[in-house]
Amino acid sequence: MKYFAKHALVAALIGLGAACASAATVELSGDLSGAHEVPPTASGAKGLAKASLDTSTNELTWTVSYSGLSAAPTMGHIHGPAGVGSNAGVVVGFKGALDSPISGKAVLSTEQAQQLLDGKYYVNLHTKEAPGGEARAQMLLAK
Repeated sequence: MKYFAKHALVAALIGLGAACASAATVELSGDLSGAHEVPPTASGAKGLAKASLDTSTNELTWTVSYSGLSAAPTMGHIHGPAGVGSNAGVVVGFKGALDSPISGKAVLSTEQAQQLLDGKYYVNLHTKEAPGGEARAQMLLAK
């Protein structure tokens, strides 16, 4: 009986290891700037948008740090699908306080997760002075 229990435990641990190995986290990032807006803004804002996508659950977690906006953000979003130089609708709105750093998470659909991995999503911060968006960061695979 001990022999069977020991092998069952080993098999379970191997299975657990295989399950963990198949789950991957992909890191993404983008530089936040008014120059990246479409059309570009003269904003002196700078920052960094960082995200992690769990490819087994499609859970996206993000942190957006910024400084130099003309005013406090009135809204913040992840938009897509759109490549550099194009605009798109809101996919995920930021909830809660928009003080830097902004953090949050959401579960994407399989299609949305693929669009994100294809570089088709961007972070956008909106202010009273620039309601269409003052600073933008295209989310690309981190290097």
